[in-house]
Parts: sequence; structure tokens; C-alpha cells
Amino acid sequence: MPKQYRELAGKMVLERTLERFLAHPDIDAVIVVINPDDARFYQAISGEVEWVTGGKTRSASVRAGLAALESRRPGQVLIHDAARPFVSDTMITDVIDALSEVPAALPVLAVTDALLAHEDGRMSESVDRDRLRAAQTPQGFRFDALLNAYEKLGDASAHDDASVALAAGLDIRLTRGDAANFKLTTAEDFERAEALLGKTDMIYVTGQGFDVHRLEPSDHMYLCGVRLEQDYGLVGHSDADVGLHALTDAILGAAGEGDIGQHFPPTDDQWKGASSDRFLMHACQLLKNAGGALVNADITLICERPKVGPYRNEMRVRVAELLGLPLARVNIKATTTEKLGFTGRREGVAAQAIVTARMSEDV
Repeated sequence: MPKQYRELAGKMVLERTLERFLAHPDIDAVIVVINPDDARFYQAISGEVEWVTGGKTRSASVRAGLAALESRRPGQVLIHDAARPFVSDTMITDVIDALSEVPAALPVLAVTDALLAHEDGRMSESVDRDRLRAAQTPQGFRFDALLNAYEKLGDASAHDDASVALAAGLDIRLTRGDAANFKLTTAEDFERAEALLGKTDMIYVTGQGFDVHRLEPSDHMYLCGVRLEQDYGLVGHSDADVGLHALTDAILGAAGEGDIGQHFPPTDDQWKGASSDRFLMHACQLLKNAGGALVNADITLICERPKVGPYRNEMRVRVAELLGLPLARVNIKATTTEKLGFTGRREGVAAQAIVTARMSEDV
């Protein structure tokens, strides 16, 4: 069994690695480069995440991944070893942030052991470790710069992508690595990983939110982050996006951080007319600070008007974008109260939301 498909504490290694990137708010898309002979293993764990066939060398596989992205022309690309399942959000963020200033970024660790060169089983010289660093992944690049670097490399091969970038003359920023982000290679590595997961387990928590806003004559309204051109709108201190307000409360609930009114009081003039995505981003950051990552979000809009159907897909896309979730993990439903109550009389819109978040907890 290839190591990336081996089970680690009840879950395949690659599945754990993918979860780290899919949950990160700054990652827009993930492509996995695999051996075609392993397709049956891969599809068993993540058939929804795009994959392409790799080559016989690392460089050939990276070229295949870059080729799959070329038509989309992303601004930045990160390349990560599937066998490093313990990469942290902080490491990913640090690499991405560095790319705003330089074309390439590489996480590294200081070398703490004494180093030496050998020949025929005998020490030949001591090596100055102060000048050396151990490279990790993800290695990050501005997409066009890395594509040009691989074109210069031609058919040759390299140990890693930073070496390709260096040969092309790119400026490479070193970011802080993490000893926990080790690569699973030997049997001892797997034993170490099992021990780590034995100390820390993942739990799942839920959060629930509910909100109501009154309708009044207007030329537009905001609902689930989307502007709807209507002859009525929602009344509130902010932009009154009832869908995002309910979702914000749900995330605050999962984080154990109270409710939206505590963080953004309606008596505070600085929030007058504010866009509700600001509230949502604040709640997401609090969840992240608590060690959580969203898994999915489900919103129910309760109203006779507006008709949600024509806007549903646009709302899902916007909410998924704000939460940093794959579209498949965001759901938006609509229902009525059969003309009963204030929603039935078309006086307002209500929204319910529920989210699931993955949290780390010592056992």
C-alpha cells in the first residue's frame, strides 16, 4: 500500500492532508497528482477533489499539476507532500503571506544536530550547521514565475520545487517551518504519528443561529451575501442580511463566543449600514482562534418573499467563498410558513443556520 493511502489512526494519510488545505480560508482549489494505478484508493477517500495523473519523477508530477491549472491562471500555487498530514494553518498562511512580497516562499527548520561528511564509512569533515536549513512543504510560488522556471528546467528533474525556482534565479523567502510537519517515510515515522494522534483527538461541535428582520419599501436587499434588486428591503442597523446574521450566530455558537449582539451591538454607530460579511469573518476568526475549522454550513430561509430559487446558487457560491468551504459543503434551503405569522403576511424574513466544526481536544 502506498504510504499516502495507509491508514493512520482510522483515516488515510492523504485524507488527513487534504482536510488541512480544504479547511484553510485562503485556499481556493486543490488538485491532487496521483499515480493512475492508485485511483481506486484515492476515489475511496475523496472522489470530489480534482486529480490528475502524475509522472515518473516529482518534477514530472508537478508539471502535470501546473498544466492542469494553466487555463485558470491562478495568482499563486502551493505544492505540498501528501505524506505530511500535520501541516498547520499557520504554516500555510505564512507561505501565502510571503508571496505578496517575493515570487517564492519555502518553510524551513533550523538544523540542530551536528553534521558531518563521510567517505567509505569514515568521517571526512565537519559541516557548519549554522548555514543550513531543512526544507519542508508547502512550498509556495507565484504561478507564472514557477511555470517559467519549469520551462527553463526542460526535461531535467529536481529534488524539490524550490531548487527549480533557485536555478531560475527567483528570490525565495524562508518562512518558519514546524517540527510537527514531518514527512511520513519510515515505519518509525508512522509510529510517531500514531502516538501524536493518540494524544490529541478530533471532536465535532455544532452551532445554531436564528435571526429575523422586517421588510419595508426599498430598491434592494442583501440576503446571504447577495444583492437582490427588489422593491422592498430588510430593516436593520447593519445591512440586515438575515441569512448571514443567522450564520454568524451559528459559528459563534460553535466557538462558544456568545452571540452577534455582544460583538456588534446595534447601539454602536460604527456598525450602522455595515456589510454583514464583516460580522461573519469575525466569527470565523474566533472559531479558528479556538482551534476549530468549519466542516459545513446549512441555512434555511423562511419567507413568502423574496423568491429564493433564482438566487440560490449565487448565494451558495458567495457563502462558500466567505467561509472558505467547498461548494458541496454549503447548503441553502427556503421554505414558507403556509401564510401563517409575520412571514406569511410578508412582513419579514426569518433565517435559521446550523454549522459543524472540527475541533482539536486532548483526550
